[in-house]
Amino acid sequence: MAELMNRDEFRTALENAIKGKSANMSPFSIAWASGKLSREHLARWAENHYHYVGPFADYLGYLYARMPEQYTDAKDFLLANMYEEEIGGDRHTDLLIRFAEACGTTRERVIDPDNMSPTTRALQSWCYCVAMREDPIVAVAGLVVGLESQVPSIYRKQTPTLRDKYGFTDEEVEFFDLHIVSDEIHGERGYQIVLEHADTVELQQRCLRICEIGAEMRLLYTTALYNDYVKNEISLEELELAA
Repeated sequence: MAELMNRDEFRTALENAIKGKSANMSPFSIAWASGKLSREHLARWAENHYHYVGPFADYLGYLYARMPEQYTDAKDFLLANMYEEEIGGDRHTDLLIRFAEACGTTRERVIDPDNMSPTTRALQSWCYCVAMREDPIVAVAGLVVGLESQVPSIYRKQTPTLRDKYGFTDEEVEFFDLHIVSDEIHGERGYQIVLEHADTVELQQRCLRICEIGAEMRLLYTTALYNDYVKNEISLEELELAA
């Protein structure tokens, strides 16, 4: 039977729940980091990614409304995160659309929900479900620790290739540079909120499980981008992956 973990034990367990399920492992991410994708492939990514991250402030807003009033640290973090996404400088979705247009697609195509894949729609729906229905601390674990904390490690592998291989300008890849920094901060704050407030065995176990599910959802979403848009042009063998 599980026992209540101290903060160090719980932190390690949260990290292990995500380990081995990073979206970096997907063939789409490997093809990107190695410079094998075309700008057209990257455009399809942007058209999908908009519908996952575009509503992120909405997810946090639902969560903010349900967070217990006494958890002021968590409420302040959620509010600050929403502010950064929407009005704390350039709106993050506008930066994503700027990159998408540099890849050859249009704002109209990016914002059209008919251009996202079924798997992207599933990830978006899962995020809304978690934000609206899960225990608020469990939801922070899923959305911030399980999903958002992964972003810096993913973009650190992909962003140099965007400049060196594809020739994008600093302005065109600002979306990625911004999130390498901001999501590292957000991810760490998410960890601290979960470590502080998941104070029962049940809450700790639920947080561990939802982190695992969140990592699996992002890996599935990223793998689906390869299956939907790339596999007929770049084989797994070319990526030196087992079929």
